Amino acid sequence: MIREPDIVVVGAGAAGIGAARRLAGSGLSTLVLEALPRPGGRAWTRETSGMALDLGCGWLHSADRNPWTRIAEDAGVAIDRSPAAWGNQFRDLGFPAREREDAARALARWTERLATAPPASDRASDALEPDGPWTAYLQAVSGYLSGDELERVSARDYSAYDTASTECNWRLPAGYGALVAASLPPGAALRLATPVTAVTLDSQRGGHHVALRTADGTVHARAAILTVSTHVLAGDAIAWPAALDPWRDAATRLPLGANEKLFLAIDGDSPFAPESHILGDPRDPATGSYYIRPLGRPVIECFLGGAGARAVAAEGPGPAFARAIDQLAALFGPAVRGCLRPLLASDWAGAATIGGAYSHALPGQADARPALARPFDDRLFFAGEATHATDFSAAHGAYQSGVRAAEEALAVLTPRAR
Repeated sequence: MIREPDIVVVGAGAAGIGAARRLAGSGLSTLVLEALPRPGGRAWTRETSGMALDLGCGWLHSADRNPWTRIAEDAGVAIDRSPAAWGNQFRDLGFPAREREDAARALARWTERLATAPPASDRASDALEPDGPWTAYLQAVSGYLSGDELERVSARDYSAYDTASTECNWRLPAGYGALVAASLPPGAALRLATPVTAVTLDSQRGGHHVALRTADGTVHARAAILTVSTHVLAGDAIAWPAALDPWRDAATRLPLGANEKLFLAIDGDSPFAPESHILGDPRDPATGSYYIRPLGRPVIECFLGGAGARAVAAEGPGPAFARAIDQLAALFGPAVRGCLRPLLASDWAGAATIGGAYSHALPGQADARPALARPFDDRLFFAGEATHATDFSAAHGAYQSGVRAAEEALAVLTPRAR
């Protein structure tokens, strides 16, 4: 392991890889430290039963301006540009067209209020229609998008993402996580399974400015780019210097939401049509959202947010799989139980080095994003989806933040390197 690089990147997720790619060719020696035994962070493709299944990010959101689209094209990685099936309800089961239209109008009205007449409280729930018939549906949407209930979501923050999104969503058949993990620049010095346990400001050591302690020894560097999640930054797994208390406070105001994925295998004949979608129960805020046979594969991807995802963390995947099968059987008939079996489940809440899905600002706390993104003393630079003003919660926002942090570091370090 390089003991005295110019710069250390902590984390080899989308943000860390973005930083490493920007630093490549700069003339600065760079070391990337990753706590997990794999690169990618919250982008993780699992090869199971001959299929590439994404347990983390799976869609190129805002694909027409997403930098991962260009990276995939440059690498010759196939992109599926067919439209998503979200918003449809297979054969109108449990959610007929008229009700879907009513629910969609309620969502549009609520979104418009957030953008044009946001509540003074900045609490997204305060923009709901009193006694509105689709509140549970909107809470489910909040769970998918923010990982939390509307009472704990900043209206301003939610609207910032919604306004910036282009609604162009594409997929990578070989896996989004696989693309992210394969995108470190050639020759990058990467150490996996090497968690940082302490960060120390080390101005007195022969011109070095930061010390990072690991189980394999201490690394001394002129600067570090920190891409850890807000859960890690606010927590105690890493010993942080007191000077970073304002950054850690900002992280507490940008908690990670609860989101998990379950994959059910489809065996034999079934009524499940390729590239279809169904919402389990639009009147249940904890309902699963089921993407059926994505890309024609014999699986159903169940996406859970908010209360539904927290139940997975509390009870484990077994009861969650059972609830998912119950919902599908209620819609498609009891015979489908015989062709569905649990295949794969995520556990982002239980991943100690991550601690959840993606960030949302608490009410009144949207300004925590730029506060978290500020450099410290020309030696610590911050990246990660939570530091992006509009593309938070997404791998492209994470990547862009890593590039931004690397450019900030280069502006400081490169003149001194000459």
